[in-house]
Amino acid sequence: MNVVAFIPARMAASRFPNKPMAPILGMPMIGHVYLRTRLCPAFQETYVATCDREIEAYIQSLGGQAIMTADTHQRASDRCAEAAEIVEARTGRPIDIVAMIQGDEPLLDPAMFDEPVRMLAADPSLSIANIMNPIDSFDELRSPNVVKVVVDRRMRALYMSRQPIPTQRGAEVRDAYKQTGFIFFRASYLKKYLRLEPTIGEVAESVDMNRVLQHGDAIQMVISTRTVIGVDVPEDVPKVEAVLRTDALFEQIRRTSR
Repeated sequence: MNVVAFIPARMAASRFPNKPMAPILGMPMIGHVYLRTRLCPAFQETYVATCDREIEAYIQSLGGQAIMTADTHQRASDRCAEAAEIVEARTGRPIDIVAMIQGDEPLLDPAMFDEPVRMLAADPSLSIANIMNPIDSFDELRSPNVVKVVVDRRMRALYMSRQPIPTQRGAEVRDAYKQTGFIFFRASYLKKYLRLEPTIGEVAESVDMNRVLQHGDAIQMVISTRTVIGVDVPEDVPKVEAVLRTDALFEQIRRTSR
């Protein structure tokens, strides 16, 4: 299958302006994400989808590929969909699976992506797979920067919220999960997604995937034991740097990117 990764990134983030180029241990954040993503053998190609020339120039300096998209997109999935159409037109090769890798996940492990790709390849009835992590602290459960997800017994998503769901009634957080920024679309479904009307849950929660759920379509959630720390606000940068200082993959990337 032709599986292509797209990393949406823009400088005009409301909570953290210029976030993609924010330095993390001397390397712009988008560099960490791009260099890690392209190590995944399941991806035929990796592109950064952006509307900013500064990001394009930086990715090209790494020997990478950037796709320029419109500056009017409000959702990362919309930006990736445009980039996928551009790549298909340029290459003449249809894309089977679009892997949307958010540009603010500098701790990603490329090995995380094998399972969702395998699931989509094995089951034609699945349209979307999304990686999630367990939540183990009340601070994370209550944070509006963390998207919580409630699933059914088949690990299909029921709803996603920035509010603390499900409600906890004990001293420990139990059966709570957070959505990560790693969403895998069957390419044909991504085109359908763009034609769907935005929903109340999508707009109120600022969560793309609620559009899918509220139109009655399924999202297969995949639990990953590799916990990631998304960079939502500047205060998240020191947390990520503390982990990277002992991260073997970061050392490998730093040596090869010099």
